Amino acid sequence: MAKLILSMDGLVLKEIPLLKERVSIGRKAHNDIQIDNMAISGEHAAVVTILNDSFLEDLNSTNGTLVNGQPVKKHFLKDGDVIELGKYKMKYIVATVTQHEASPYEQTTQPPRPAAVHNVPSAADVTPASASQPAGPAPVLGMAVIRLLSGSNAGHQLQLTKTLTTLGKPGQVAVIARRPHGYFLTHVEGAFPVLNGRVIDAQARLLENHDLIEIAGVKMEFLLKQ
Repeated sequence: MAKLILSMDGLVLKEIPLLKERVSIGRKAHNDIQIDNMAISGEHAAVVTILNDSFLEDLNSTNGTLVNGQPVKKHFLKDGDVIELGKYKMKYIVATVTQHEASPYEQTTQPPRPAAVHNVPSAADVTPASASQPAGPAPVLGMAVIRLLSGSNAGHQLQLTKTLTTLGKPGQVAVIARRPHGYFLTHVEGAFPVLNGRVIDAQARLLENHDLIEIAGVKMEFLLKQ
């Protein structure tokens, strides 16, 4: 399980497990990680986590987002990367959790509300919202393909054999995650993709046979192999 270690001026303020597929960061109270500082935009950045991979996206913030000292708009996070937002830093850590390690977020029926991070480090308290998923036996997952319906490659098929398959192009990107219990479409950056004629939001969507996807002007069909 990945986590962010929030610090300011070398002082660690909080460890934040990435328990949601999309964690928003910003000054406004509705963010999963609220940092109450005028250098932080209302909706500054977001981290999208799919299985063991996380993507950082700057949400057109006023002062920008740095990773390892370099300004980024989108970035595939690697273990040890340091995200900088104004005076605040968040180190991305990929941690291995054993079955005997119980997360404090899993021991309560309701997750705690996110608290604000203020300019005084001792008053900082950041808590991400968590979402529990019911456990159960995973069904046997069949193979699937994406069949392109438009564009220069119309008629071609893309086998979904990887854990993550990227769709789109810079400016509009989504991924299909192959999980034990199905294939999920998740927005990564730019405009949200269209699924069966409707624009989806930031939540992952379980794909069903013959679902129609449109991203970056290309239409495609999701097909489950029998």
